[in-house]
Amino acid sequence: MTRRTHAALAAALAATLTLGLGACGKDDKSDTGGEAAGSTKAPGAASGTIVGGTPVKGGTLTVLSNQDFAHLDPARNWTMPNMDFGIRLLYRTLVTFKAEPGAAGSEIVPDLATDVGRPSDGGKTWAFTLKDGVKYEDGTPIKAADIKYNVERSFAPDLTGGPDYAAQYLAGGENYKGPLTGEHLASVETPDDKTIIFHLKRPVAEFSYTATLPTFSPVPQSQEKGTQYDLRPFSSGPYKIETYERGKQLVLVRNTNWDPAGDPVRKAYPDKIVVVQGLKGGQVDDRLIASEGADASAVEMPWMRPESVAKVLTKPDVKERLVAERTGCTDLLYMNNSRAPFDDPKVREAMMYAVDRDSQVTAFGGPAMTDYASSFLPPALTGGARQDPLKIPSTGDPAKAKELLAAAGKPDLKVSLTVSTGDKTRGEALQQSLAKAGIQVTINTADPSVYSDTIGDTKNAPDLSLSGWCPDYPSGATFLPFLFDGRTIKETGNQGNYSQFRDQATSERIDQINAMTDLNEASAAWLQLDQDLMKKAPAVPVLWQRRPLLVGTNIAGAFGHPVWTGFFDFATIGLKDPSKSQG
Repeated sequence: MTRRTHAALAAALAATLTLGLGACGKDDKSDTGGEAAGSTKAPGAASGTIVGGTPVKGGTLTVLSNQDFAHLDPARNWTMPNMDFGIRLLYRTLVTFKAEPGAAGSEIVPDLATDVGRPSDGGKTWAFTLKDGVKYEDGTPIKAADIKYNVERSFAPDLTGGPDYAAQYLAGGENYKGPLTGEHLASVETPDDKTIIFHLKRPVAEFSYTATLPTFSPVPQSQEKGTQYDLRPFSSGPYKIETYERGKQLVLVRNTNWDPAGDPVRKAYPDKIVVVQGLKGGQVDDRLIASEGADASAVEMPWMRPESVAKVLTKPDVKERLVAERTGCTDLLYMNNSRAPFDDPKVREAMMYAVDRDSQVTAFGGPAMTDYASSFLPPALTGGARQDPLKIPSTGDPAKAKELLAAAGKPDLKVSLTVSTGDKTRGEALQQSLAKAGIQVTINTADPSVYSDTIGDTKNAPDLSLSGWCPDYPSGATFLPFLFDGRTIKETGNQGNYSQFRDQATSERIDQINAMTDLNEASAAWLQLDQDLMKKAPAVPVLWQRRPLLVGTNIAGAFGHPVWTGFFDFATIGLKDPSKSQG
């Protein structure tokens, strides 16, 4: 792939994000009403703005959370905002996204590498060179072999949950089981300490964007601790872990061997970052609304509770501290296609009609916080326009659902639904809407820190589960294959294809689209595949969410990043007055 091709690719992807993930400035034509998705303007800061101005260096930033991190190991970290937190604070990647709000945040820049990658062999080979002087927290140099080692770790069966791109793209990786047994992958070469070369199965025009993922950060083999690496990743970023008591508190302090001169993206304003975990219900929101003491220098993770919306929108001084950017993600009701009753396409089609998506919007906080989904691909990947191939009313059609269930010989379904504890209200709304179609639902809950692992255990997966998918970068290639290609299903640590949907025609079409070198042709093909999949109904698209986030009165540099699904960019957030922080 030539430089010109790469520039065109970057422009095309940036344009996609501008249409889909940029929020609601006055000039955003997608927000003028009609059928445009997300037609309600952001209730807090307008898109592209920064809350609190420019931070002052120093002080303690507090993060208030109701949950622990699922994973901080870069080989396993693949959920937002965990990925944002890890990449911006603890480890660097070969390439990263700009730390800017709005469309500019979708642009990639070199991180550990000197450029965004040099393709050859028609895009099947990619080379990167590391910058001079990059170091770990102990002052030792970061080497190309350390990035190769972490890429290899992403194949290890014990280190589940992380991005699958290396396994999908790298040549010779089909039967590779990672480096923990001493074996290494020939398709990743490190001819010297500063050069890393990737040999791919097929041309991948977007590989520079793939290299933004935590898989492509360094882990020295000498620091390997297997599954325990989650507790103490070895820092290549601006902060290192001082203490970590799972489920209670994580404390980060400065990595004095991080050189800001070689890292123009991360500003590292706070001296210390304290993540307080295990807070309950709306406690986080209430503390930030009050913004007293240390909470004035606090932000929340992962987002504001729906029931807190009314408390915020009615108070102008609090509302101005609210960020509500589009996530660019789709929330889905997954149906376990691997067994009855959802191995029957007619039953799955009935579910499409049975779900009242408007009730899901209400349960999530109303139209100011979210919009109902009518396709798998979110507007971020469809040029900003709503796709609605089935034309099912947003309130559902219980009569049609009953008709389809009767035709399938299953008029009285009894199924289980597993939701995260924070989504119990949404689960109850689903239970009520499905009851109108004669479907009885039993609700089970799981703690957010283990929810992905619970529904990702394929042998014990529930009949139904609520989760979502976000593109790792703006391309259908980062979306539909992970949700619906049966070849991605894992026995444990399953990600994306929670429906366990296996369909040969879909897999073959995915391969055909991935082989396309014309981006416009590929984009049109992903749209058509989305429509085809809606008819096969492996899951039910439910919501296109915003990410409502509150900050304390002493917070500066806060904005929702378009790539981090609207979550705060930790590269730039800090305090107005560090002397007022506590901790």
